[in-house]
Amino acid sequence: MAREFSTVGVVGLGTMGAGIVEVFARNGIDVVAVEISAPALERGRATLKGSTDRAVAKGKLAEADRDALHERVHFAVGLDALHSVDLVIEAVPEHLDLKQRIFAELDRVCPPETILATNTSSLSVTEISVATSRPNQVIGIHFFNPAPVMKLVEVVRTVVTAPEVVADVEALCARLGKVDVTINDRAGFIANALLFGYLNHAVGMFESHYATREDIDAAMKLGCGLPMGPLALMDLIGLDTAYEILDTMYRRGGRDRRHAPVPLLKQMVTAGLLGRKSGRGFYTYERPGSPVVVPDEATPLATESALADGARAIAKVGVVGSGTMATGIIEVFAKAGYEVVSVTRGMEKSAKVCEAVKTSLNKGVVRGKLAEADRDAALGRISWSATLDHLADVDLVVEAVVEELSVKKALFASLDEICKPGVVLATTTSSLPVIDVAMATQRPADVVGLHFFNPAPVMPLVEVVRTIRTSPEATATARAVCAALGKTGVVCGDRSGFIVNALLFPYLNDAVKMLEASYSTADDIDHAMKLGCGYPMGPFELLDVVGLDVSLAIQRELYLELREPGFAPAPLLEHLVTAGYLGRKTRRGFRDHSHR
Repeated sequence: MAREFSTVGVVGLGTMGAGIVEVFARNGIDVVAVEISAPALERGRATLKGSTDRAVAKGKLAEADRDALHERVHFAVGLDALHSVDLVIEAVPEHLDLKQRIFAELDRVCPPETILATNTSSLSVTEISVATSRPNQVIGIHFFNPAPVMKLVEVVRTVVTAPEVVADVEALCARLGKVDVTINDRAGFIANALLFGYLNHAVGMFESHYATREDIDAAMKLGCGLPMGPLALMDLIGLDTAYEILDTMYRRGGRDRRHAPVPLLKQMVTAGLLGRKSGRGFYTYERPGSPVVVPDEATPLATESALADGARAIAKVGVVGSGTMATGIIEVFAKAGYEVVSVTRGMEKSAKVCEAVKTSLNKGVVRGKLAEADRDAALGRISWSATLDHLADVDLVVEAVVEELSVKKALFASLDEICKPGVVLATTTSSLPVIDVAMATQRPADVVGLHFFNPAPVMPLVEVVRTIRTSPEATATARAVCAALGKTGVVCGDRSGFIVNALLFPYLNDAVKMLEASYSTADDIDHAMKLGCGYPMGPFELLDVVGLDVSLAIQRELYLELREPGFAPAPLLEHLVTAGYLGRKTRRGFRDHSHR
């Protein structure tokens, strides 16, 4: 039988500690909440009161339950108040020497059978445990912020943690209504090890002026369905905390350069730009602690009209290609009121594309998202052709043919001859260098990347890719077109993966490496990212949907361009692709889909 915890102690009443107090007290457990001084104790009490009052206001907690919750919490200054608790959780700042001092003191104060736990997110639980005479009773219990809301708890065992201590803590997590994943003591555990490499990479993108903070954040929210963009998330976590976690992971985790904090991060911390808590980080906030972003000198001006930027007027659009992407793009432009010329190789393909567009538009009508008159008008704007010569009078061409450089270059050379001067030529490539395509023409200044996401009619994001030869007018035109389509256009440079794939796929690759090292299971890693970080899908679910072969090809491109050792494709990914396990499309990837 798992032991019954009737009283727990919580040391440190910052946002995290106060949240943990609330979790225990909500579940009928008495809590001794401890701080270093009376003012710190009052701040912790105020944090708890604020959180529970908000829950009452939102109808998520009855007033009587709130009052009962507060009665279960005993506030005290100093660790001596913990002399008779069954379990202590420490939630003080991420400094090893501080935590070791506290654990040495807890070892002296607490009864011999008390379990001592740390909420550290990056430090070695083993190194903390050796400050006590009972390392077998020391464990990591890593809650996620905000603790009352987030379902995940990482239970971290060291090589000497007693099995019954692990079992008792797992049972406690279940009692608290949490989902636990139990793992060994390794830098970053699961969620942070995967999350912070990605966050650091995003900061690097911003530091190199590759894309604006707004565009990086919009790209990841709209392209991947994430609850927050990486730079806004860094501001929420706190840049000082993020720096400490990355620095610790770099030193403890084999000195992977992906965890070496980007220089800008250290500079911002030194300058006191810590994120929301200081009122200024990557963004500027209404006041310290406020979540409300206010405009600053880096905020793009909404008043700038696209035409003032030199955007060209677009009325007629050519779309070349006959695949899913081309079909979706034709529909998007036609619905937005543009005249569209669809060009495919042969009238048979044209007929298929026409049928696919009609089917999709009809679905919109059936679902009540499109009026019949609007469907008919959209179809009336499209003309079907099997010859590129019909693009002689369009204002914009969007190419969506096969992802082969030789095919695209040949096509762009033909477009260069056929299209009138001033036409913007766009490629929808997701992985090839846009400059290679542009240089197949005599007008590289007019060539941009317009990377739509699949399915194009649904996905709100378009990556606008400018090469070193793209003119400001062509970029402005592409942005204006995205806005007219009702899409969010994010502008970036011509680097492998653009924004979304460059940030997404190394994270997926890191997850495969974690599985490969037998550190955790695919299920636990997926749980950790969905429940701990609010991701819509876990990395292995997503890999199976995208296709392991597609993922491997993108990861190889990134590695080839950046030559970053941490980007080398995980051998397990290569082996699964070689074995023909490509994900859902072959009914077998990281998981077996044959019975689904």
